[in-house]
Amino acid sequence: MYQLDIEQPAVRLREDHALGACVLLLTGLGLVTLYSSSYAFASRFEGFNNDGLYFVSRQIKFGLAGLVLFFIASLVNLEWVRKFIKLFVFVTAILCALTLVPGIGVEKNSASRWIGRTGGLTYQPSELVKLVLPLYLAHIFDKKRDGLDRLSTGVLPPILVTVLFFVLIHLQNNFSTAVFIALNALAIFFLAGVPLRFFISAVIMFIPISALLILMKEHRVMRFMTFIKPNMDPLGVGYQVRNSLLTIISGGFWGKGIGQGTWKISSVPEVHSDFIFSAFAEEAGFLGVTLFFVLIAAFAVLGYRAALHSESVFQQLLAFGLVTTILSQTLVNIAVVAGTLPPTGIPLPFFSAGGSSLATTLICAGLIVNVSRRNAISRGAKNFTTRGAQNVQ
Repeated sequence: MYQLDIEQPAVRLREDHALGACVLLLTGLGLVTLYSSSYAFASRFEGFNNDGLYFVSRQIKFGLAGLVLFFIASLVNLEWVRKFIKLFVFVTAILCALTLVPGIGVEKNSASRWIGRTGGLTYQPSELVKLVLPLYLAHIFDKKRDGLDRLSTGVLPPILVTVLFFVLIHLQNNFSTAVFIALNALAIFFLAGVPLRFFISAVIMFIPISALLILMKEHRVMRFMTFIKPNMDPLGVGYQVRNSLLTIISGGFWGKGIGQGTWKISSVPEVHSDFIFSAFAEEAGFLGVTLFFVLIAAFAVLGYRAALHSESVFQQLLAFGLVTTILSQTLVNIAVVAGTLPPTGIPLPFFSAGGSSLATTLICAGLIVNVSRRNAISRGAKNFTTRGAQNVQ
């Protein structure tokens, strides 16, 4: 008698359930923090209809949609998804381009990063790139893994797609996201085994181009200079980072308690957005921050473990790329909030106000769970085959 019905489900469900639990806990923690950090701000402004629930209600709508997509992404056949990757790339590029079209794109703070209608629900296509580009790169490097030593047919197509998204996002005046996406793409290039001469050439070209693009905009130069000399403009460009640090410190070990933070309201402009971690640190304290890092570390370890144990190159690169995107985005955001990196405008996954970011992050997490689940099923099937052969003998 085979023991598949008893043993395989336990093997299959353990790790992907742990991954799913991390995602749900982070999402719930993010919604509570957003409610606490945005209520006072939203209730004071007529632009938000003096509705303290303005941001969290929008986030919940995208979060519910994201959870449905998370569930679908965790179960969908990944080989079936690969058939539509070119379509995904095309549609995402069109959506990114539409942000630049008057009447379709929505401009905020001199940046045209959204499509939709002013005052209503909007979507930020650059967030979708964080999902679609790793999906495309994993597919193309798996498909061309025996021809990566040839520039024109092996490495050039993924380079061109990466450059296309970099340019489209940069034109939206979203330089930090463009650089972030390019760096994560380079990580996938490296892991895929792109010959070192091509990889080094790409890095050598990327550095001076990025430096030139920084020098082209005054606000980028000021952010960098303020990072080098924090006291250069304490009431201007450096104001938000300086007060963010003071907000984090005020939390102490135990924190002030959810909803009890005061620095977040009076000192950090739009704390519900990219600087939401400072509000969380003030109210949750060192203890809460430690819990946050434990959850992120568990998510990353389980995600990378899924990548390492996958027998498919496509699934390995996909899981690696998506985990790296979420993890690096988290670390970059916290580094900015803590003043160890120049301000970037990179949101904190699961936490920052922005339905586009939350929904996309949940889809990415669903695909990571999918890879983990398929690894477990494959191991269970192997165990079944091995036990069957032993029983036959």
